[in-house]
Amino acid sequence: MRRVATGERPDWRATAQSHGFVFHTLDGAPYWDESHAYAFSLAEIEDGIEGPSGDLHALCLAFAAHAAEDERILARLAIPETAWDAIRTSWRRGDPSLYGRLDLAYGGTGPAKLLEYNADTPTALYETGVFQWLWLEESLRGGRLPPGADQYNAVHERLIERFRAVAGPGLLAFTAYAEAPEDRGTVAYLEDCAVQAGCRTAFADLPDLGLRPDGSLCTRAGEPIETLFKLYPWEWAFRDAFGEAIGQTPTRFLEPPWKAVLSNKGLLPCLWALEPGHPNLLPAYFEDDPRAAELGDSYARKPLFSREGANVSLVRDGAMLVAGDGPYGAEGFVRQGLADLPTFDGRRALVGSWIVGDAPAGLCMREAAGLVTGNDALFVPHFIEPG
Repeated sequence: MRRVATGERPDWRATAQSHGFVFHTLDGAPYWDESHAYAFSLAEIEDGIEGPSGDLHALCLAFAAHAAEDERILARLAIPETAWDAIRTSWRRGDPSLYGRLDLAYGGTGPAKLLEYNADTPTALYETGVFQWLWLEESLRGGRLPPGADQYNAVHERLIERFRAVAGPGLLAFTAYAEAPEDRGTVAYLEDCAVQAGCRTAFADLPDLGLRPDGSLCTRAGEPIETLFKLYPWEWAFRDAFGEAIGQTPTRFLEPPWKAVLSNKGLLPCLWALEPGHPNLLPAYFEDDPRAAELGDSYARKPLFSREGANVSLVRDGAMLVAGDGPYGAEGFVRQGLADLPTFDGRRALVGSWIVGDAPAGLCMREAAGLVTGNDALFVPHFIEPG
């Protein structure tokens, strides 16, 4: 694994605009950066990332089976009691999952380590599945990459296959806050995949969703929604006005309610308890667990519901390296062993390994100057070196 200068395509911004990638720059700051790329060997992809990702996802599903049936675990994850039946029912019913992203610390040496599982509402999907593949094709034609270079990326095809497998005959609606460019772009991409899969779709701005007398969710025009993809976290939805209706509604969800137990940072100590010493896990404990002292004076402190690195603190040898701020923390914290992200040319690289359905499907690279990968991190493409 190495960081390679490739040079930008001179017209990449116009290409991005023409393909609907309007959030390549956010709030005036760059988000997509193709001045360089990350190069992997095929063995690093298959043995270092793809294989462990499949193992980790399988372990997460084993935990979900326990959690859905154990109210003590649901309470430990700070999930409101009003949501327990919805989680249990969706698991027992076998409600399918669409996708998720495992965030891994991996630098090409030693096993990848799971930092967290973005199992509900992860973004960076369009830029992974479409735009970095377009970058690969055009960079090969332009001589910026060696002939025969490839990419670990079946995300787009797998999403279409997954929609074809899980969608019913009724309306598949997609919802997010329409005024949020990244969220709207992600949902528009997923809706396009669903259309390619033959689904009947519609977009509904999140505030326009309604509730019909039979308990089903509906569009602003009152059309019942058979399946709803929501780019809106379950921990928020459970506490909303519609929260108590989730367990009774005939509307099905992508992601299903049971995914709430995997998107919670409390997953990390639970996985460690299931498989202590697993090569792809870091030791982790709930903060009020006396065993957290086993981590000593070096650990990452994470709120159960944190997103984009908010409220994450890093401590090494008793010294505070990062004290993240944000709106999270009242729900409780976990402590996780430290895993330094690999540093290349002064930047820290995070591997995002995508799961579509229940299979690994591709990766994205996020790059930050700081110790915590936040919402200001850059998206950088990757390729597999030939030979």
